[in-house]
Amino acid sequence: MSLLLQGRHLGPAELGLIRQLLVDHPDWSRRRLSQVLCEAWNWRNAAGQLKDMASRTLLVKLQQRGHLQLPRRRQPPVNRMRATQPAAGPWDTSPQSGPLSQLAPLQVSEVSRHPGPRQELAAALAQFHYLGFGGTVGENLQYTVRDGRGRLVAGVVFGAAAWQCQPRDQFIGWTAEQRQRNLGLLSGHTRFLILPWVQMPHLASWTLAAALRNLSADWQAKYGHPIALVETFVQPDRFRGTAYQAAHWIHVGQTTGRTRQDRCSQMQVPRKDIYLYPLQRQFRERLSS
Repeated sequence: MSLLLQGRHLGPAELGLIRQLLVDHPDWSRRRLSQVLCEAWNWRNAAGQLKDMASRTLLVKLQQRGHLQLPRRRQPPVNRMRATQPAAGPWDTSPQSGPLSQLAPLQVSEVSRHPGPRQELAAALAQFHYLGFGGTVGENLQYTVRDGRGRLVAGVVFGAAAWQCQPRDQFIGWTAEQRQRNLGLLSGHTRFLILPWVQMPHLASWTLAAALRNLSADWQAKYGHPIALVETFVQPDRFRGTAYQAAHWIHVGQTTGRTRQDRCSQMQVPRKDIYLYPLQRQFRERLSS
């Protein structure tokens, strides 16, 4: 028997190791078990950090599929972003309109490792983004845009890319094996917010361009590897994708409207337009290596 979970192949030897650890150390917490597994497998990201959260998710999936029984949780699971998110506001909702120069000098900052600005962005997304915001899981970067007075005017979040997306995968031209090996070189643009009282032409495309200029280098600095391609999904009954088109993203098709949990080929979610933005000239060669 062989399983593929969290990008790892698990055969009898790997499952046997986990089960033996559970038998030998019934007093271990799930956290300690996941850390020991990471050490045993030398499971690290490109920056050399143990992939502890990926290991914990793998263990939970194994339990859900009936392959093992984990020790009880020592404490209820906590969404870190929800737990630390401040109460929203008070926001300075003074209308801002007119030419973009009125906001100058605009400052773009990556804030995923800075609690105060990160929490402010989370609060804004939770209150004003139509999808809300429950925090991030796995590798991610978060950018804020502030005006010359230091007020938050926009925010952008990048995280993990979709495991499968047929139009995207056809555009890249990679095989399933290459996708499994190189998916970490893709990033998903998951949230984009202009505060509702800010009505500045060209701010959206300016924000996207400014974040993308720094994305790969910032990802390299935080996680030890670059980003070759970015994807995003736009719901056309809500948005026309004008900012992405103005920022030269490539429209490659639409999603099917099915979720990963859809087992009956039924439409469960709105179809979304798929846009891609290459960050490397030879992105196809890199992703297909």
